[in-house]
Amino acid sequence: MFTMDEALGYGENAVAVVGLACRLPGAPHPRDLWDLLRAGRDAVGPPPESRLAGDPRLAGLRGGFLDRVDEFDAGFFGLSPKEAAAMDPQQRLTLELAWEALEDAGIRPGDLGGTPASVVIGAMAADYATLVYQQGEAAITRHTLAGLTRGILANRVSYALDLRGPSLTVDTAQSSALVAVHLACESLRSGEAAVALAGGVNLNLVPESTATAERFGGLSPDGRCFTFDARANGYARGEGGGIVVLKPLPQALADEDHVYAVILGSAVNNDGATPGLTVPDAAAQERVVRLAVERAGVDPAAVQVVELHGTGTRVGDPIEAAALGAALGAARPATRPLLVGSAKTNVGHLEGAAGIVGLLKAVLSIHHREVPASLNYETPNPGIDLDALNLRVATELSPWPRPDAPLVAGVSSFGVGGANCHVVLAEPPPRPAAPGTGAPHRTSRRTAREEVATGAGPTGDGEDAGPGGSGPGVVPLVLSARDPAALREQAARLSGSAALDADPSDVALSLATGRTAFEHRAVVVGTDHQDLRKRLRAFGAGDLASGAVQGRARDLGGTVLVFPGQGSQWAGMSRGLADASPVFARHLTEVAEALQPHVDWSPRDVLWNLPGAASFERVDVVQPALFAVMVALARLWEHFGVRPDAVIGHSQGEIAAAHVAGALSLEDAAAIVVLRSQALAAISGRGGMVSVPLPRPVVEARVAEWAGRLEIGAVNGPSVTVVSGDADALDELIARYEAEGVAVRRVRIDYASHSAHAEAVRDRLLACLPGHPARPSGVAFYSGLTGGRLDTAELDADYWYRNLRHTVRFDEAVTAALRDGHTVFVEASPHPILVPGVREILDAAAAPDLGRVVTGTLRRDRGDLSEFLRALGTLHVNGAHVDWSRAVRPGARRVPLPTYPFQRRRHWIDTVATPSEPGERRAPAEPAPAESRQETSWEPEVARSEQASLDLVLSATAAVLGHADARSVAPDLSFKDLGLDSLGVVELRDALATATGLTVPATVTFEHPSPLALARHLIALSGGGTTAPSAPPAPVSGERTADEPIAVVAMAGRYPGADSPEKLWELVLDGADAVTAFPANRAGTWRRCTTPPRRGRAPP
Repeated sequence: MFTMDEALGYGENAVAVVGLACRLPGAPHPRDLWDLLRAGRDAVGPPPESRLAGDPRLAGLRGGFLDRVDEFDAGFFGLSPKEAAAMDPQQRLTLELAWEALEDAGIRPGDLGGTPASVVIGAMAADYATLVYQQGEAAITRHTLAGLTRGILANRVSYALDLRGPSLTVDTAQSSALVAVHLACESLRSGEAAVALAGGVNLNLVPESTATAERFGGLSPDGRCFTFDARANGYARGEGGGIVVLKPLPQALADEDHVYAVILGSAVNNDGATPGLTVPDAAAQERVVRLAVERAGVDPAAVQVVELHGTGTRVGDPIEAAALGAALGAARPATRPLLVGSAKTNVGHLEGAAGIVGLLKAVLSIHHREVPASLNYETPNPGIDLDALNLRVATELSPWPRPDAPLVAGVSSFGVGGANCHVVLAEPPPRPAAPGTGAPHRTSRRTAREEVATGAGPTGDGEDAGPGGSGPGVVPLVLSARDPAALREQAARLSGSAALDADPSDVALSLATGRTAFEHRAVVVGTDHQDLRKRLRAFGAGDLASGAVQGRARDLGGTVLVFPGQGSQWAGMSRGLADASPVFARHLTEVAEALQPHVDWSPRDVLWNLPGAASFERVDVVQPALFAVMVALARLWEHFGVRPDAVIGHSQGEIAAAHVAGALSLEDAAAIVVLRSQALAAISGRGGMVSVPLPRPVVEARVAEWAGRLEIGAVNGPSVTVVSGDADALDELIARYEAEGVAVRRVRIDYASHSAHAEAVRDRLLACLPGHPARPSGVAFYSGLTGGRLDTAELDADYWYRNLRHTVRFDEAVTAALRDGHTVFVEASPHPILVPGVREILDAAAAPDLGRVVTGTLRRDRGDLSEFLRALGTLHVNGAHVDWSRAVRPGARRVPLPTYPFQRRRHWIDTVATPSEPGERRAPAEPAPAESRQETSWEPEVARSEQASLDLVLSATAAVLGHADARSVAPDLSFKDLGLDSLGVVELRDALATATGLTVPATVTFEHPSPLALARHLIALSGGGTTAPSAPPAPVSGERTADEPIAVVAMAGRYPGADSPEKLWELVLDGADAVTAFPANRAGTWRRCTTPPRRGRAPP
């Protein structure tokens, strides 16, 4: 056991709090809660106007209210408007809080999918069910059972995130949320789960629930909570919720998580038989506190602060004080009384969620190393002798009583039925400084403003893209959202985050590794926190001046690295990136060293643009230099996770392509590029090349006039043709085209490769190249010589000569790669000279099912890290995988950031569609008039129109889901993501079968899982197509752990036709049926159940 003056020990059962989320009165986020607590404000007051407009009966009530409880981002969670309106807002709030808590923890929810993560949520209210049933049977839909069942609160999160661990909704009355935390910790300690979400929710939606609390005698007539004060006369109700993310402490430290606090121990018990069911027992409360402290392994005197249950009732407060005094106060010197307080004075009593509010307050107090004031305390309650109990109410914001000692706090929560819970928390263990920062070793004695959260991202080989390996001069911030509006709002929120001021690299890592990548994406690149803040603010406002790369992720095909020939070079083309990226610099140096034995100039001087370097006017200098830059850029792309499935080289670019594909060693490729360029030097000064923006057949017809003097040197796209040949003939060609208004461009070279001029060096090349053999490659090599895929083992001396002599069929190579399913094209060069042609080729090809992306790498005079990161961003925003963790300095740490900006819309019981749905009782429908049927009939010509088919599917889907407009349904989203459940599938199938007259199987949405896919399938069906049989579901395996056997020693039960387990067994043995008509003594109840009451009004 550790005392106040000893170092704090963390046993094997310690649980780390790694993520927080809340939505409370006046505090929609934990940082807002801390601001409210620290400032000594309360959020108790009258209901918001929006609530009063919906139910005037709420007027005059005081409490801690949330605004916009009727709103929810249904689409984000893949829920239809119909289902969202049928859901208890407590379920909706729980979903949002769970997501926010995981984001705050830096855990991508998708990474937990399929894992034994547990969810334990405390709740005791069900006001929305009252509202629904007040509407009568018409308001009951197929979604009502799941939507109103309180037990599904936790299950809803487990389902939405595919979490396979324990999933429990806990109701121990007012202690529910803290008991949920206790159970979640036990789940972690037993090994049932590796991560747990725990908390509670409570919404007060009908006056009847407030009347219930008032008649019980719990509410304060003043609408305030006077905890431990002489004025104590009850509490003000509050609403909202909170969730924490928990991990075993050793795992959290190993994962380098941001740890807010550590749960050392907890305990739960019950009052047992007291003078009354709802009368608390001081001895039981004392026992639960002692047990929790004992399990925490700390001396009772080490507990410095306790967050009280503290309801401010005349009976409850003195009992709680007596219990704390006996358990903790008596164990400490009189000079160090136990500091106590209650958050109920700030936000009201959240009843079933009260415990999570107290826990959040304690966690934040530890994290910020300050103790907030407990409000509304002036005169001690005469029933509480604080001095004798060695307790003191915190009446002002203050440091911890012993800030130099380990910070240890307790949190209490007690249920009206006697379920008591106490949790003991402590500060996290000290963390070392981030490597490479030069900062001294940090201890845990730090303020939140000083703290840098943990979590270095992987860097693979230990290199980064930062200057000198110590920290990036530019930082990419990767944003994503479900829709463009949320994307902009996220940028706006982030622009105001204080985390940017500490270290933008931490923010970059947190976004890249701790947030889900949704389909709408943006990458903002900046140099420091001021630049990033300005760009984020501009992007959030829709200003193009932000320089952000923005796009929508799609399914993509393979990635092709494209290597141009000569023409992309410029002075200093590699200097800026080499200075900023050690990875690029290392590979550039390696290529320079490989070139050096073959040249009489310094590759390093040329590549770093040093004084006295050899001139780019020499072809035998520029081509090897370009080779070096292209290879180093390709390796940098690979470093960031962009690995080529295929390569295409243009002219001499094929040498770099062959090396990057693994067909040539670096030494052989370097020798080939030098020998080739030296051969070209021998024919320099006699020819040239001209780019003509016209199709090859048109240019060929014109070039025929100079037969034997001009040839087609390269075809770079549908309307990009390069002519090669004699210099004087090219002058004549240019003059002719310019006279016709054709904007031809002379290539800045003085030799005519890919023409008869190259024949002069044939023997030289064939003699010197055979010593550099190629080998087969696993990366597809599309040849600019053949226009198709080539076995790289064929890259012999003859190939390299023909590569120089014959026309570059680049357009055919790109088309072949596209035909083989490659749709991402990255030009690895210092300037994108082939990108326009590639785009034109892709645009001319048939529309694919896969997205297409074309990007360069650097640009002329923009060869820095920012430009490269924007190129990476172009791939990322279109759906390609990028390892962004490599774009931040080693030692960057995850930090809490603003959470997802949900785009909430109103979903309430009065918006539930009243027409009958499948499975509901309804009168037989009248047949539709003939005119109506004709409007939706499936005519053959309509069947052949994909748009008409898609319109039909979108309209039917919108109707089933409850959208007012078919435009609300995204055609490329899966039906599951759109919110279509199993019964909705049947309803959609029936609607489409009726509209089309086709036989549509019930499995159609599983086999064709999006509106677009289904629309195409309907066209196929109408033309005689058939559906493929569904594949059987993959078996799900799971591990079971063996625990000590549990003996069943007694049973009891009452069932239809059997008033005991023995009678039930007899009934089963006899094969009897206990199903009967409704009992006569309950007929009145049944009539009331089936007679819709007068409709009441619901809050908005």
